Amino acid sequence: MTPRASTRPVRPAPPGPEWVVAAAPVPYPEALAAMEARVAAIRAGEAGERIWLLEHPPTYTAGTSARAEDLRDATRFPVFRAGRGGQWTYHGPGQRTAYVMLDLARPHGGVPARDLRAYVHALEEWLIRALDRFNIRGERRAGRVGIWVADRASAGGEAKIAAIGVRITRWVSWHGVALNVDPDLSHFAGIVPCGIVGHGVTSLWKLGVTATMEEADAALMAAWGEVFG
Repeated sequence: MTPRASTRPVRPAPPGPEWVVAAAPVPYPEALAAMEARVAAIRAGEAGERIWLLEHPPTYTAGTSARAEDLRDATRFPVFRAGRGGQWTYHGPGQRTAYVMLDLARPHGGVPARDLRAYVHALEEWLIRALDRFNIRGERRAGRVGIWVADRASAGGEAKIAAIGVRITRWVSWHGVALNVDPDLSHFAGIVPCGIVGHGVTSLWKLGVTATMEEADAALMAAWGEVFG
């Protein structure tokens, strides 16, 4: 007689996410539509997880908590409602946006299943470890979303180098993070980034690290497995 299994079978983990790098800037509405379609396919079991690395044309996006008064110049660039959490964000050339589409109903490395707080913490850690590869110390700040670095030239002696904004649909993630490699930082003046005043924004290049977008991608890819397994 075959002994009865004492535990339920565990669904094997699929291979790691597919990495896709866009060859040209992707208009924001196209990115939203593509993400939404991929998320639906992941939920249906028809597609695997994906990390999409891209740049956008200059764009302002509003999260679900965005305040109208924090859009300082509504005519400068196209403005879109993003559907993600957070407030106002700028996207544009020189900024590496990484859209992360994962099945959060299962664990990823040290990130437990169905734990939104742990997932956001892991995205922060991913950025921190990627920045460490350029000898830049990225840090979290209580009450302030994103990753921050010391910057004497900025108000308050520190500045934001990366933004985080996520959306979860039936435990599949979309949206993600945006790392400032070498964007035109003057473009951030049209919004109050993430609703935070009294602090500036910065980039790898402003901090003296003249990394290429390909080098930023390599750092993100190398740091991924350290956090998400």
